Amino acid sequence: MYNAVIDAPFGKVGIRTGEGALREIVYLPAATPGVAPDSELAERAAAQIAHYFAHPEDGFDLPLAALGTPFQRRVWDGICAISLGGVLTYGELAKRIGAVSPRAVGQACGDNPFPLVIPCHRVVGANGLGGFAHHGEAGFFLDVKRWLLAHEASSQPFELQ
Repeated sequence: MYNAVIDAPFGKVGIRTGEGALREIVYLPAATPGVAPDSELAERAAAQIAHYFAHPEDGFDLPLAALGTPFQRRVWDGICAISLGGVLTYGELAKRIGAVSPRAVGQACGDNPFPLVIPCHRVVGANGLGGFAHHGEAGFFLDVKRWLLAHEASSQPFELQ
């Protein structure tokens, strides 16, 4: 099912590859069995994701499958423009990319097959955390979103003035 399953600070991460590209990254509970990478691309993706957990500022260099609708890709491009440690609300992102509806932006965020690489966790609700991976209720996925936001925020230098 997965070409690799690696440990993450919040559980596991499943990696799917195919046709020379990354096809999906999935957040999984800690009880999920690990899977050693079965290809060079799966190994590369696993290494870059593991590196992100130590150094989120370094980013990713992975070939991504050409997935999503033109609207989804526009949203995902907008997400990629959010700086490390930064956040935008669904409404702010909708305005930036010329979308009509923050709700449609939220749906496209939830449909993102490449979380971490396309950092949809950086998009939040106007009145709080918002949902994550089509999950709005408290639990595993929102805990992952909180961890990712805190991890990226803690990697940002600051100056005392």
